[in-house]
Order: sequence, then structure tokens, then C-alpha cells
Amino acid sequence: MRFPSTSRSEPRLGAGGIIAALLLTLNRFSLAYQLDPNSTSSIKSIAKSIAKDMVGMYHGDEPGQTPGLLPDPYYWWYAGAFMGTLVDYWAYTGDSQYVEITKQALLFQVGDHDDYMPINQTRTEGNDDQGFWGLTVMSAAEYNFPHPAEDQPQWLGLAQAVFNTQAARWDTEHCNGGLRWQIFQWNRGYDYKNSISQACFFALGARLALFTGNSSYADWADRTWDWMEAVEFIDPKSWYVYDGAHIGNNCTKLVPYQFSYNAGGMILGAAAMYNFTESQVWKDRLDNLLVGAKVFFSGPEKNIMTEVACEPVKLCNLDQKSFKAYLSRWLAVTTQWAPHTRDTIMPLLRASAVAATDKCTGGDNNRMCSLYWTKDKFEGEVTIGQQMAALEVTLACMIQDRPAPLTKDTGGTSKANPGGGAEDVGRTTPDLDYKPLPAGDKAGAAIITILILAGLLAGMFWIFFDETSDSGPIDQFRSFGSSAAAAVAVLAAGGGAAAVFGHKKGKKGINEKKCCGLCDIKQWQLPRKHQQPCCK
Repeated sequence: MRFPSTSRSEPRLGAGGIIAALLLTLNRFSLAYQLDPNSTSSIKSIAKSIAKDMVGMYHGDEPGQTPGLLPDPYYWWYAGAFMGTLVDYWAYTGDSQYVEITKQALLFQVGDHDDYMPINQTRTEGNDDQGFWGLTVMSAAEYNFPHPAEDQPQWLGLAQAVFNTQAARWDTEHCNGGLRWQIFQWNRGYDYKNSISQACFFALGARLALFTGNSSYADWADRTWDWMEAVEFIDPKSWYVYDGAHIGNNCTKLVPYQFSYNAGGMILGAAAMYNFTESQVWKDRLDNLLVGAKVFFSGPEKNIMTEVACEPVKLCNLDQKSFKAYLSRWLAVTTQWAPHTRDTIMPLLRASAVAATDKCTGGDNNRMCSLYWTKDKFEGEVTIGQQMAALEVTLACMIQDRPAPLTKDTGGTSKANPGGGAEDVGRTTPDLDYKPLPAGDKAGAAIITILILAGLLAGMFWIFFDETSDSGPIDQFRSFGSSAAAAVAVLAAGGGAAAVFGHKKGKKGINEKKCCGLCDIKQWQLPRKHQQPCCK
């Protein structure tokens, strides 16, 4: 095939133009970070840039915004994890420029009872959501992150309050133990017990035992591990950590997806328990989990971190794009509580950090980080979670330069509150933030609302009828009826229809509950057009 010659009227590139074009192209690619994972100065320099771009997507400290919330569509738990990354950034680098916005966020979201159950989140808050905030303030205590003022709740006390409220929710009636995914009865997923809720509780208990020396926390960690093994959320042969199971089948039919944060949370807790007990039992458990976690590393040398459940098919949702941040964070700390793991973990973290930073060439500034660390270039969209993951794995390369997490015996000075969260213990219906109606208005409104609600509930059953569930229509109706009964109970208490459906300006309602992202776990109540392709 012959191509037409260039018209004389068209500009030609001379030697100078060609060189300029080449330099422009090379300059674009030269913006990729050149990380030396063995150089503290290289790590800090790149971490500073990634952190700047990450914090640039947070607006909670700006006038008119809510401290501790990320912009839509990021969920509340995500903000707790985000603040955990900023705590880590300060601890590793000593750069204090984000300390005040981090403290502001962590204290603004504590809720009326200082246990991370704020009124504006409790309608959709799950145990895992609360758990991530608890883990963040636990890190703040372990690192002596600048303390709040004396008249404010303290980091250690906040972590204890989260733990106490969750211990009270341990459910032996269904599956002989474990935490439900959801806290409140009418939320979809209340009948699901998931590994990340257990992992957060397990790791928090183990770390509280290590920090305080109180073996009661370790007893709960032991109980959680035993239950995870009993229901085989932890596979006894492969040591994979599966996502969870529904209580309707007594947790016998596993949802077999593997997400890196499930394994990471269990590894973190096992490392803390090994350090606390110095027992061979916990060493063996930790080492076995690390063998199972190899599934999250791919590439030619099987050393690049990958979210295996969704990356290969390019179906990671917004939540899942952040999961590698937590595996990176928790593997790094594991090397301090269990030094024998360093030779296994550090080569994986260093290789992953180099791969991750090499793909930070996206966005308008050509340095935003990619989800896919095994690819040749940046792919996909820019998200906060991807920045968090790249930052955490980069910081992890410095883990051997910083002291191990502190305890009360090694310099940890955060103040305790062993009875924290007592006001929220046992609560399975959310606090209401609507002004109570006068008695006459309440009675009339309740009658009208209940009549309307009865019709709505009948129709809603068919809207939310799950054709892929193992349960038949009758069982699903009974389950739905339990949720409906909880909603009517709140109405009877004076909550009104707005409380039931969570419709209040500026706040996410129950119908916007987060999905797990893969079809078998359901994209609970998202409109069909917003579901991922595999679920349509």
C-alpha cells in the first residue's frame, strides 16, 4: 500500500522539530518515579509526592466540608483507612504537615459515645467499617501520634471502645460465633458473616493485648481464630482466607473469593499474638498464613502484589482498589513483631514498591498511581485507594529504619479507657438524629406512615428478591420480614419514614449501602445500571 506524499502546504518536521518531539515524549515517561527501595532519601522523596497527590483528593478540612469524610462515592470506612495511611506517613517520615487534618478527622467522627458510631453513619455502618477506624486509632496509640487535648478522647481509649462494642456483638446463636457483617438488623448483609469483620476484631484484640498487657484481649483473639478455623474461613490446607458465609446455611457454604485485606488482617493479628505469647502455635499459624498469602503476588517472579479476585478480569470496585494498601501496611508491621518473617516479606514489598511507583504516570499531572502494578504502564482511572496502596508499599520499604510499635511498657503514652463504648453495647438499631414530634403529631404520622410502609414493603420484597440466593422465596420473605420488623420498630419509637429509609439531605441512606463488587457477594441495592458488567 502506498501512502500519499506530504503536501507542500503542510508543515514538515525538521531535525530540530523531531528532537523536540522526542524530548517531549521522553519527558512524559521520565516523570515515572525511579524508586530505590534501599535508599531512605529516595523513599521519603517519592512518598512525599504520592502523599501530596493523595491528600489533594481530600476536602474534609475545607470550609463547609465535613472533617473525616472523603468525597462521594467513597464510603465512610474508606476515610478511616485513609487516615490510617496518614498516620503511617507521619510515623515513617516524620513529616508533620498532615497531622492536624488527621487529628481533626479522627476526633470529628468518634460519635456521641466515643466509639466510632456517629449518628450520621450508623444507619449503614458495618462491623468492618467501625473496625477500620479502630485499627487507625490503634496505630496512633502505638506510634505516639500527637495526642488529642486532655478534654478529648484519647487514641487508646477509642480503640478500646471499638473493641468493647464489637465483643458485645459476638453472635453464638448463628454459626456458633463470629461477628455479623452488619451491625443493624435491617441492612442487607446482616445475615452474612465476613472475614474482614473478624480480621479487624482479631487484629485489634491482639494489638490491645500487646499494648496493655491485658490477656483478656488475647482471649478474644484466640476465640476469633478458633472460630475462623472451625467454619473454615481459613482453609486448613491452603491457608487461604475466604470472604465469608451466610448464616442461613449455618456458615457451611463459603463465598470463596480471596481479597488481600482478609489475609492481611489475619496475618497482622497472628503476628501480634506471636509477639505477645512467644508461642510456637502462633508462629506456625503466622508462617502458614504467609504461605497462603503468596497467592496475592504475581508477575514473572511471583513477587508483585496483585488483587487476584478482581484485577485479572478488570472488575475491581472502588473499595477493592485500596486493598493492597492494607496488605502492604500489615505485612510491614509483621516483620517487626515477628522478625523471622523479614526474609520472606521484605523482597515482596520492595519489588512491589518499585513496580507500583513505576506506574505512577497517570492523571493530569502524569504521576498518579495505577491499580495494576504488573502492567507496563498506567491503566484505568485515578482513585484515592490506588494512591494509598502505592504510598503504603513505598513506606513499607523503610520499616527496618523505624522502631517497633510501642506498648505501655516501651514508651506508649496514649491514655486508656477500658470501659469505653459501654453506652453502645448491645445496640442493634441506630440512634435517631431527627427532632421528636409532639405526641399528637407522632400518633397521626405513625398511622399514616405505617400504612404507606406496609404497601412499600410488599413491593420492595419483589424488588430485592434474590434470584441467585440459595434460599427460596418463603425463606427470603421471612428474612425480609425480620428486616421490615426492625424498621417498623423504629417507626414505633418515633423515627418516622425518613429514619427507616435513611433519606436525609447530605447523608447516604440505606439504599446506597456499599456492595462487595462481585456477583456472588451481591451488589446489594445498587440500580442495575450501576452494577458491574458481570452482574448484569
